[in-house]
Amino acid sequence: MTGETLIIAALLIPLATAAGIFFAGKLPDVREGVTLLGAGALFVVSVWLAGTVTSDAPAELLLGTSVPGLDFAFKMEPLGAMFALIASGLWIVNSFYSIGYMRGNRERNQTRFYICFAIALLGAVGVAMAANLFTLFVFYEVLTLSTFPLVAHKEDSNALRGGRIYLMTLLATSIGLFLVAIIWTATLAGGMDFVPGGLLASAEGVTPVVASALLILFAFGIGKAALMPVHFWLPNAMVAPTPVSALLHAVAVVKAGVFTMAKVGLYVFGYDLLKETPARDFVLGVACFTIVVASLIALTKDDLKARLAYSTVGQLAYVTAGVMLATQAGMMGGALQIPAHAFGKMTLFMCAGAIYVATGKKAISEMRGLGRRMPWVFGAFLVGSLSIIGIPPFAGAWPKVLLMLGSSDSGDSYVAWVLIISSLLNIAYLLPIAILGLMPPKGTPEPAPYKRPEGAPIFTVAAPVFTAVGTLVLFFFMGELYDFLLPAIGGQP
Repeated sequence: MTGETLIIAALLIPLATAAGIFFAGKLPDVREGVTLLGAGALFVVSVWLAGTVTSDAPAELLLGTSVPGLDFAFKMEPLGAMFALIASGLWIVNSFYSIGYMRGNRERNQTRFYICFAIALLGAVGVAMAANLFTLFVFYEVLTLSTFPLVAHKEDSNALRGGRIYLMTLLATSIGLFLVAIIWTATLAGGMDFVPGGLLASAEGVTPVVASALLILFAFGIGKAALMPVHFWLPNAMVAPTPVSALLHAVAVVKAGVFTMAKVGLYVFGYDLLKETPARDFVLGVACFTIVVASLIALTKDDLKARLAYSTVGQLAYVTAGVMLATQAGMMGGALQIPAHAFGKMTLFMCAGAIYVATGKKAISEMRGLGRRMPWVFGAFLVGSLSIIGIPPFAGAWPKVLLMLGSSDSGDSYVAWVLIISSLLNIAYLLPIAILGLMPPKGTPEPAPYKRPEGAPIFTVAAPVFTAVGTLVLFFFMGELYDFLLPAIGGQP
């Protein structure tokens, strides 16, 4: 199969899956079978596409031109291949989890839920494969629009409010800032294609002031990266069902944001221009501020999903910080944070959902003793927490090591101290949850104190256990992933 055919397949599979779900809407087993089949097919195609990256002819496709200069073009490169593999692979896990959660919680509008999920994956793989800023922007917006119904899924006042904040914030930042940066970049560089070493690196008229203005527009216009103060949409989006939080707000949506930041750093600015841009220090400082402050806010939250949401805000800023360090080690640390955080944080969100389906409890203060009834769930939560903290042998350890090396290489040694403080705060707001769950309950429990006395559905338990094991496996395969990414990240002039 040619590279062009594979790219077309990656775009058509989510659309075909959405159509199949629509027509099978009244047959839940068939509908969910279509979802699993589509997720599996997309992952297989993503693996195949990733294989072309290491060949002499990486997959690429010019799908068409909307107006002169605005091409719908796709090209696989290592960073995009990694993102496509993460999004499509974890879609399979999340689909199994969604079956258990949505049925166990007796959620309404399940057909719409699965359709929007499929379209959101179209947005994610489109972002991953984009060969230029125009194509990336189009699919970035597809991802925003398709996930709005998922955030507002419950359709109560809180869900609708959270959905409005989500949609308005992401559209306002992308149209008001990100699009302006894209148009300005195209005007200066005479094009929008991603160029190794930086599209703007050889463009005329890119003074330090202009480069700084563009960097700030990109940094805050890419709202999905959740850099403070453009972060509040993410905690508000936690009104969504947990499968949405698990995949889209721990993997696809937020990772599309930080992935775009990495692409801008590598292929729009390049290392040399980033180092010479005065605003780099400002954006790096904002990223470090976000890491610490989001972690401090997480400490104050008793609602489990709210705590995990602010944890995500802080953890995403690791990637932005890595890009702003403008060194190979820093960029690699930021890139490896994408899969490490995806597996770790998805585990935590799915555990939160399993606890809610089984017990109806959301508050951390009410979880004392639950680990004795749900040992697999709380065990997976502990493993996911250790990975987020950065303790070996779990995946989250490697990004922190590389980010610290990157901070030394760039001369921004304070970033290493920020990461150490972040890890200590991670310990403070994550480990007590697992410990509380294992403590004996106070008093004598009622005969059936839980929402589902029979416990959480099997899929809502198996899925986080799988991703928890994934954090361990990923730790030992980080070397292979490092080598895979090196041509893009280490190959800069």
